[in-house]
Amino acid sequence: MDALLDLLKQNARESDATLAKMLNTTVEDVRARIAALEASGVIRAYQAVVNTDIIEEHNDVCAVIELRVRPEREGGFDRIAQRIGSFPEVVSMFLMSGAYDLLLFVNGRNLQEVAGFVSGKLAPIDGVLSTATHFMLKTYKDQGVLMTGEDHDQRLQISL
Repeated sequence: MDALLDLLKQNARESDATLAKMLNTTVEDVRARIAALEASGVIRAYQAVVNTDIIEEHNDVCAVIELRVRPEREGGFDRIAQRIGSFPEVVSMFLMSGAYDLLLFVNGRNLQEVAGFVSGKLAPIDGVLSTATHFMLKTYKDQGVLMTGEDHDQRLQISL
């Protein structure tokens, strides 16, 4: 992967000047490369990784849904994935190999809302063969960021 993309994935708030120093290039080059990556659709969005477990007023429920679907003759999985991905409850969706076809990450205000989404919107779609829903209980790591404990220095202590 491009070194600039690696740095942006680690910290998208890093200044252009700092990125330029890290990449041994100019600020103008960094800005032009970022603009090109955004225009081409490689960079789709910038987001913060939030530890929702420690936000008191955050009660949303996150579920992982395994979905078996019947691919369409002309569109394969793409058309049904587009339809499912258009629901605002669907946060992320991936085509998978193995026992199921699509893996969905879904958010709702409570268990009943997620269950209603599955039974009322997802399961009735033509081509959906089966669903398996798993509710997330606690987040330990998200997007490569540990959510629990303190950030400790990982270096080994040297004693004389």
